[in-house]
Amino acid sequence: MRWDKWLMVVASLAVFSLYIFPLWKISLSAPQYPDPLGILIYIDRLADEEPNDIRNVNILNHYVGMQPLPEDLPEFTVFPIIVAVMGVLGLLVAFWGRWKGYLAWFVAMVLLGIAGIYDFALWLYHYGHNIDPNAIMKFTDAEGNPIVYNPPIFGEKTILNFVVWSYPSTGGVLLVLGILLAGAAAYLGWRRAMQT
Repeated sequence: MRWDKWLMVVASLAVFSLYIFPLWKISLSAPQYPDPLGILIYIDRLADEEPNDIRNVNILNHYVGMQPLPEDLPEFTVFPIIVAVMGVLGLLVAFWGRWKGYLAWFVAMVLLGIAGIYDFALWLYHYGHNIDPNAIMKFTDAEGNPIVYNPPIFGEKTILNFVVWSYPSTGGVLLVLGILLAGAAAYLGWRRAMQT
């Protein structure tokens, strides 16, 4: 089998890895939590990195008026279906073996990735700004405005005495590598087509 087909097969299998590995990870560290609290985001659920991490985050959230972390989101139903469809389509495109198919799959995955990040950003914004006005503890900034607790989409952010990190986890890294491999397959397939 040609290199472009192999790359496309591996790209498709990388998408299926999201059924096994977490897509994203958010960690919170503070003096009272020298071992950071970790939330693993899978395509169908949230999970503790260590036992009781989500429980401890929810306790902290309660004091400052944030909602508990959700056990169910519409995305947890939709994402597994999208992953299955795109994984199967990727394999079909690989066996079809045309560079235009690879390119179409690559573009579709990039667009879905952008849509997923946008959805994640909206969710984090709503989660961090929807504060109960009757919270036990209320914090304000230097101007007297209520502090919001919007976790970062990507990178590091300090919120009160917590440092919050948000990064792709194993599944997210494999997904990005898969998308890049599909782009490489499209390029190799295009070069091969131009030489014939």
